[in-house]
Amino acid sequence: MGHSDSNAAFYHSQLVILWMRITKVTTKTGDAGQTGLGTGQRVQKDHLRIIVLGELDHLNSIIGWTISACKNKELAKSLKNIQQDIFNIGADMSMPERDADLLNKDRITDLEHQVEKITDVLPPLKEFILPGGSELISRIHIARTTCRNTERAMISMFNSEGANVLHGKYINRLSDYLFLLARLVKHNEGVKEEHWTFEK
Repeated sequence: MGHSDSNAAFYHSQLVILWMRITKVTTKTGDAGQTGLGTGQRVQKDHLRIIVLGELDHLNSIIGWTISACKNKELAKSLKNIQQDIFNIGADMSMPERDADLLNKDRITDLEHQVEKITDVLPPLKEFILPGGSELISRIHIARTTCRNTERAMISMFNSEGANVLHGKYINRLSDYLFLLARLVKHNEGVKEEHWTFEK
């Protein structure tokens, strides 16, 4: 069994244990302000790693909320794939002593290709635009800003503990993608972009 296979097997066993834990929602083990990582290690609930995991959960929930307003099946599928990526990042981060790399680095390349593809379709951006335009567009913008919050939390953790650079790259590319996706949906819906007008 290779290194990656052994890591995957370890992750599977740990996730089974984690699943057994979460089937009982009220455990009363967090009443003193601590929670458990996937390895079983107990840490404070305001630990930087827990904050990042919470931000990832928030981001994933916002993307799910965005999907609920999406009628385009292809786009909905793409966003669901992103949800899977975010779960993979969270699983990686919940077991810091292992390096299984559940996030496939090709997913970063996929996002970069999507960014290039959308950029080629849209007119050049010359001014700051106001977020909004429709229910779906607004939700994508909320996902984008939540993604930026997640990235900032990650940077704080990276500076303190170090981390897998792929995670930071993915979240950074994802925020770029979401910004352009909001513009693309607005373009496809025929909604005019409103620009920030600076007035003294």
